[in-house]
Amino acid sequence: MLVLVLGLVIFLGSHLLPTAPALHDRLVARFGVNTYKLAYSAVALVGLVLVIWGYGLARAEGPAILYDPPTWLRHVTLLLMVPVFVLAVAAYLPGRISAAVRHPLITAVKLWAFAHLLANGDVASVLLFASFLAWGVIDRISLKRREAAARVAVPRGPIRNDFIALGAGLLLYAAFVAKLHAWLIGVPVV
Repeated sequence: MLVLVLGLVIFLGSHLLPTAPALHDRLVARFGVNTYKLAYSAVALVGLVLVIWGYGLARAEGPAILYDPPTWLRHVTLLLMVPVFVLAVAAYLPGRISAAVRHPLITAVKLWAFAHLLANGDVASVLLFASFLAWGVIDRISLKRREAAARVAVPRGPIRNDFIALGAGLLLYAAFVAKLHAWLIGVPVV
């Protein structure tokens, strides 16, 4: 659990830097944009590796159960995950979806975390998904403020990007349900 907590602190902590514009600006001014981005990416990558490794270690120790979700919530989770993939793709293909949702990747992360909290009641899972959900809420509030201050702009694009995001998102969802979740996470979806 210690590795998981350390990874969450590093990964989500680095991702909270943009929510503090004054600190972000000082770091960019001191180190330069490229050095800041390189350091930010390196720290985030280290955190992500620790999160993945720590979550695996925590699951291997045997789950300490906080709550035992009913089986039907797994079906709700499967349903909630459909838009997650579409929103994640739409974040990189600006169109009407991204314009309507404003920040589709943050929305995807929050929905992903919430859906997984419904289906997982062990301590490691609750810690992981609740942390990402809390970060998503904080970041979304910050994005709204940064958008109002013209620090962040919501990109717009052609409607064809929405169709691509929908198709690619549904294909990714199908791949995760069929094989990728079991292969990457070690837990079969169905």
